[in-house]
Amino acid sequence: MALGELVLTVLPILAVVFLLAYKEWPADTSGLVGWLLTVAVAIGFFQTSFSVAVKSSLAGIVASFPVSLMVAASILQINYMESSGALKRIVIFIKTIANSDRAVQVMIINIGFGTLLASVGATPVSILPPIMIALGYSTFVAVALPAIGYDALCTYALLGAPLVIFADMTGTGLTEAGVIFARFLPVISTLIGFAMLWIIGGLKLVRQGFIPTAISGIVIGVTAVVVNRLGGTVLTGVFAGMATILVMLLYLKLLGKPVMDKSVLSAEELEYARSFSLIKALSPWIILIAASLVVNFYKPVFNYLFAQHPGVVTIIPGSPTKLRFFWNAYWWIFVSTVLSWPILRPSGQQVADSVRKWLKRAPRPTFSAAIFFAIAYVLNYSGFTEAGSQWQLKDPENNMISILANTTAGIFGSLYPLTAAFLGLFGGFVSGSESSTIAMFAKYNKITSGIIGAKALVVIAGTAIGGGLASVISPAKLQNAAATIDAFGIESKVIRTTFGISVLITTVAAVMTFIWAW
Repeated sequence: MALGELVLTVLPILAVVFLLAYKEWPADTSGLVGWLLTVAVAIGFFQTSFSVAVKSSLAGIVASFPVSLMVAASILQINYMESSGALKRIVIFIKTIANSDRAVQVMIINIGFGTLLASVGATPVSILPPIMIALGYSTFVAVALPAIGYDALCTYALLGAPLVIFADMTGTGLTEAGVIFARFLPVISTLIGFAMLWIIGGLKLVRQGFIPTAISGIVIGVTAVVVNRLGGTVLTGVFAGMATILVMLLYLKLLGKPVMDKSVLSAEELEYARSFSLIKALSPWIILIAASLVVNFYKPVFNYLFAQHPGVVTIIPGSPTKLRFFWNAYWWIFVSTVLSWPILRPSGQQVADSVRKWLKRAPRPTFSAAIFFAIAYVLNYSGFTEAGSQWQLKDPENNMISILANTTAGIFGSLYPLTAAFLGLFGGFVSGSESSTIAMFAKYNKITSGIIGAKALVVIAGTAIGGGLASVISPAKLQNAAATIDAFGIESKVIRTTFGISVLITTVAAVMTFIWAW
């Protein structure tokens, strides 16, 4: 294999890194440039036919729907809840929780609520920073903690959208895939808890909050394992977040500390809380979770929507894509939004404001989520040409993924699983998404694992975990968090501090991946 082929293979990804890290371009623009370079290299140097490059890009975009359409749907719902006043009521409630114990408060807000918010399609980095500021935390902490709090369960965000991508790309059942990921969570979630305490108060707060943090990590891990074994994989984040909140509240009660403290609220906030029911404010999410429970736990409905009527679309010959439109979470987010209208009773102006904000905020992150899938699919099918109704790869060595896999296997050999989580950290930094990381590197991991004889599913899962841990160093997510509290520029300071944390926790994930891969 020529060195030039390897350089050309990694060129598009390196270009995206350069644009993100040095030029500070947004993820969607950087991704578009990366896709154009990938197509150019695939066609110009790997003899990929133009039609294959176009169709594989389209197939990647369609495959991204569980994530990209989920992003669009969740932004619509959160804008609707914001415009109708529901989100304000929820924020007021969160502000009153666990003010007597800082460690417990951090576990509840950033791991419990953070995980719960992310799992139902809300965005912790958009919602939690203003709450952290209101509770007296610094801008640095208000940006860093929401970005790291839900990282352990990032795989189960957006009602398990990344896990759906994992299952589809590996041909694995959702339950089996969920169990593989859940094994990482007791350790990773506990380390994330300690990392948050260290960011706030150093070793002193870590020692003071050791017990609630350890309990929180164990509860998340055990909940995830149980829920996945019961078949509720896509609701793992919901149950794990709720379990963390409830156990921390019980911990406070056992210590005799107050669970809620309304003294932190202003007179205006107290009046708003009296006039706007919390149940009413939560109605879109209550309906969404109830619908998700029915769709996933009531077997006749699950079998009908997931297995019997998957809505197959075939763009790449022999590789059908299952849309599962009426099973996927983005559909039910839309349904729950509509069904909550009689409860929230938004005015026409509020609905119009929701749509206006959605049209302004949704296109770019939705496109960003999709374009990295397009890159992944062009990488996977580079070197292919159309031969009648089939696609052919005449030379197995003339494929960008094969080149990466063979090179990696040759350099690292049986130690390759140790690198998987770091590959995910890199991918998550580049794409800003664990789902995109899975799409970009699943086939590469599968081929490399096959060469060295490792368990491919574990290696791919290790990469995905690393992709989730990249949230706290992802420029796109940190900029989002900073924007909500007018703290632009704090992102670079956060990255300098959290980079070491993310590398340390990723190292632990890498060791776990290596042990389980054999």
